[in-house]
Amino acid sequence: MNYILFDDKAWDELLPLSFTRPVAEMRVGILTIREKWEKYLQAGLSFLTKDYLSQKYVLEVSPNNILINGSVLPNADLKDVIQKLQVGEYLVSDDIILAAHLPSADINLVLKEEIRSQKRLVYSGQFTRIFKSYDIFTSNDKELKADFDLLTKGRKSQVISDTVQVLGKENIFLEEGARVEFACLNAQDGPIYIDKDAEIMEGCLVRGPLAMCEHAVLKMGAKVYGATTLGPYCKCGGELNNVVLFGYSNKAHDGFLGNAVLGEWCNIGADTNNSNLKNNYSDVKLWSYISERFEPTGLQFCGTIMGDHSKCGINTMLNTGTVIGVCCNVYGAGFPRNFIPSFAMGGNHGFREYRLNASFDVAKLVMQRRSIEFSDVDKDIISHIFESTKKYRESF
Repeated sequence: MNYILFDDKAWDELLPLSFTRPVAEMRVGILTIREKWEKYLQAGLSFLTKDYLSQKYVLEVSPNNILINGSVLPNADLKDVIQKLQVGEYLVSDDIILAAHLPSADINLVLKEEIRSQKRLVYSGQFTRIFKSYDIFTSNDKELKADFDLLTKGRKSQVISDTVQVLGKENIFLEEGARVEFACLNAQDGPIYIDKDAEIMEGCLVRGPLAMCEHAVLKMGAKVYGATTLGPYCKCGGELNNVVLFGYSNKAHDGFLGNAVLGEWCNIGADTNNSNLKNNYSDVKLWSYISERFEPTGLQFCGTIMGDHSKCGINTMLNTGTVIGVCCNVYGAGFPRNFIPSFAMGGNHGFREYRLNASFDVAKLVMQRRSIEFSDVDKDIISHIFESTKKYRESF
């Protein structure tokens, strides 16, 4: 069977994180949503996403296809029901299309949400959906534990060094090449997963759940509260609390980051701090690209959402519920505004447009450090975002 992950209206709700990827390429728990489905289905998947992303995230079509909503996280029961769909049938929950079994000529119908009533099957089971950006950190505890079980069941961890202080040893798993020395790991409240060639340096204090993907690093003396995920090649120090970094992003120095989601190729400067709680303890509002205003989240704790390729200079102060777009450069004294459009450069003193060619130059240099090419396809995606977000920079 050919499996396709499709984007629905959750893609728009998840901006700015989705500007540069399909929803299923977002990381929550240990794995991305795509990687979770691949584990459950034991098959590869392609993408039905925005046209400007499709050159990088390719669609593969066969005569018969099972399309799965890329914002929906798998579980065993949902997987079984999806695999039993007959040609032309849709699996729905309320107004959400969860999956459909369609011939190649009809696959675009899921984007239009066109369902023939006689082909509608209602799913009554439980499932998790990532629909808002903050769903990523609020769901991270549950998903990290589920991914830990998925990845480690029936397997044996590498030996933990005698120099490490450990609580809840049965909930700690080290992949081959993982390095931990002279650290304190407490996995009583949730698992700690250290992937291949990841490292926890001396003096780190970790309270799970924590996931460190391949080549991720916790620098000396870091303090980490769960549920926190460091994607591949992320490097972090200071204090972290319920943070998800998708991959290749750094917060390498002192400073606090809490209840936050960072995309790829981001960098947080030394002594940068974000607020995740308002002084009056009221619910946090967050910028919505749908309504183009600040909307209630229903959360008391909500920190920063940062799109790909954005950076903060040293000693940056980020207010509660700050949304930062793609390719931003934030710096200077005082609190900047709590909605920073893509390709904005500046801070509390004001912003100006960050030139497109300058963003290319930085992205190329940053990605070269990880031996990854900033390709022409990447340039096209960034260029599209630059043009499509111009209206947010008109006030500069």
